[in-house]
Amino acid sequence: MSAPATGGEVELAITGMTCASCANRIERKLNKVEGVTATVNYATEKAKVTYGPGVTPQDLVATVEQAGYAAALPEPPAAENASETADPHEVAVAALRQRLVVSALLSVPVIAMAMIPALQFTYWQWLSLTLAAPVVVWGALPFHRAAWTNLRHGATTMDTLISMGTLAAFLWSLYALFLGHAGMPGMKHPFELTINRHDGSSNIYLEVAAGVTTFILAGRYFEARSKRQAGAALRALMDLGAKDVAVLTTDGTERRIPVSQLTVGTTFVVRPGEKVATDGVIEQGTSAIDTSMLTGESVPVEVGPGDAVTGATLNAGGRLVVRATRVGADTQLAQMARLVEDAQNGKAQVQRLADRISGIFVPIVLVLALGTLIFWLVSGAGAAMAFTAAVAVLIIACPCALGLATPTALMVGTGRGAQLGILIKGPEVLESTRRVDTIVLDKTGTVTTGQMTLHSITAAVGESEDDVLRYAAALESASEHPIARAITRAGQEKLGALPAVEDFASLEGLGVQGVVADADESHAIVVGRPQLLADWSMPLSPDLVSALTDAQATGGTAVAIGWDGRARGILVVADAVKTSSAEAVRQLRTLGLTPVLLTGDNATVARAVAADVGIDEVIADVLPQDKVDVITQLQAQGKVVAMVGDGVNDAAALAQADLGLAMGTGTDAAIEASDLTLVRGDLRVAADAIRLSRRTLSTIKGNLFWAFAYNVAALPLAAMGMLNPMLAGAAMAFSSVFVVSNSLRLRSFRPLTAAD
Repeated sequence: MSAPATGGEVELAITGMTCASCANRIERKLNKVEGVTATVNYATEKAKVTYGPGVTPQDLVATVEQAGYAAALPEPPAAENASETADPHEVAVAALRQRLVVSALLSVPVIAMAMIPALQFTYWQWLSLTLAAPVVVWGALPFHRAAWTNLRHGATTMDTLISMGTLAAFLWSLYALFLGHAGMPGMKHPFELTINRHDGSSNIYLEVAAGVTTFILAGRYFEARSKRQAGAALRALMDLGAKDVAVLTTDGTERRIPVSQLTVGTTFVVRPGEKVATDGVIEQGTSAIDTSMLTGESVPVEVGPGDAVTGATLNAGGRLVVRATRVGADTQLAQMARLVEDAQNGKAQVQRLADRISGIFVPIVLVLALGTLIFWLVSGAGAAMAFTAAVAVLIIACPCALGLATPTALMVGTGRGAQLGILIKGPEVLESTRRVDTIVLDKTGTVTTGQMTLHSITAAVGESEDDVLRYAAALESASEHPIARAITRAGQEKLGALPAVEDFASLEGLGVQGVVADADESHAIVVGRPQLLADWSMPLSPDLVSALTDAQATGGTAVAIGWDGRARGILVVADAVKTSSAEAVRQLRTLGLTPVLLTGDNATVARAVAADVGIDEVIADVLPQDKVDVITQLQAQGKVVAMVGDGVNDAAALAQADLGLAMGTGTDAAIEASDLTLVRGDLRVAADAIRLSRRTLSTIKGNLFWAFAYNVAALPLAAMGMLNPMLAGAAMAFSSVFVVSNSLRLRSFRPLTAAD
């Protein structure tokens, strides 16, 4: 007996959908279940469902089946790895291709004979019937089956229009052949762009029935192929990871195991040229890691013991020993894939509008087709004319392009973003990027590196900068303070090995002191505030006082160093501005955004950083809990605010902003609260993310415009008898292919940083 359902979230794989109306019908059925919120995406053929207590995933599957479709729960990992089964989508595409090829081979001669009078030999019409019948019956079977399934449930879809249109043309042709005059020897059927308004008992429309079926099958086939291409970025992302890994055993030997068997804490080896198996921390070795597959960053990152590495990145240098910190669904790669898929399964506001329209569109078209039939009959145009005009209305009205307009663009846009290290959490983000006019930038870790760096050295008259750096770095190497680490790192990078330290002592709030043994001599050294040197009777000389004053004016942190009874130099440490930040600010301004620097740091430091990158408006000395108030105040002024941040203290502000962008190098809390995640710690990616989002939204709107414009323009022509049904079918199929092809253009999106 199963445990009672407590609610949760599940993603169902839906089969049997043939158009956006099908997705709309399933979504309505699921949402009618108490405690269920569902979004069905026709393009991805998936339903994202949140359900409450008392509802089980099996109940959801049953609801979909009651609507006339099939649904499957996601398979557990063990089942996925148990056997190499064929991709059901690939199987469906192959079956559709076979149906299209056969239908096309049979339809081409039917269309040719109908359009070229010279090919109309005696009894050609009976050969046309022989060739067209399998196309209408077998080739169009998916449309007939879907139409019947929906009719049994009291629903109509695009397939209803297609099935009724092709069957009507075929049945009229049978009537004309067997009961009318079309079966007589020597019958001629001239090619006409418009509908023949004469007596229809001698006219057949087999080319319409076969041609429309073939054109629509072609549209569905290319649509299916394009949908596979649109989702290729996500599939490639999920396939990036390593398949097996060499783990270190307790006796120091290596043993290769599947990556799926890795556990947190396991130590594994990554050789040059291999992918890092999972997220972890380096315990031994140094190397360069190519992170381009995840971040879009082309320059390899130097790493060593203590540095974090991400699964699926490539080891471009030496041998590394890594301890696993996250495995399976918790890795950054898996989280990226999940974010991309969630975004693709969601719906933008424009798509919800299209869904509502398509939901009522089919009944309206059926009424319009009936009205067309009655109008021409009453006007005395003849049954054939009236019937053919009604068929043209049914065929031209199928708004398949409408259902594809949003999901295909969203799939391609989010997939391209994932390739560039831009993760769009949901389709509603697209609308936000269009409206944003103000972008608030956190300082530390966003505009700056978030890491203290040695900015400058001023040596006293007669002293060497190298000596000042060597002794300061040597003494500070015994300290863990961020300023100390910055000085030590600079000394090691410039001078290599540092002298030994003895009798080290940290003086809280003042600095450090100790003895540095250099070659054959030792020096008692103090590093810290000028007050500490004064206590040791080592006052600063005028040139050092000037350097100290300049550092304080620009927001840097200055420390003094002295030995052997004399002050020897000033070292200035500061949070370095990222080299790309100034360019990023220029790009954001180009997009019509006003940048604002927001920081808890003091105003002097904030203004210096803002001046360095070209930001005019600065809000400084803000406590973490007050950042939300700043965002709220800007919104109260009528501004639509985007926020870029990376720390825990930015999470609430990111959530409050109209658009939150988290640096992927930041904390999980900030990333969780954001709408867009920038995997790379480069602020220029923020501009690229907004550009990509806006372009995706623009593509969606363009798709919707052409889908609507096509129907609005063509329906009156069809109703007036000015559009041959076969041409209507070809135009309808072309509109779907056009929409998908237009969406695929997003794959060529290039970031502004690509030229770097």
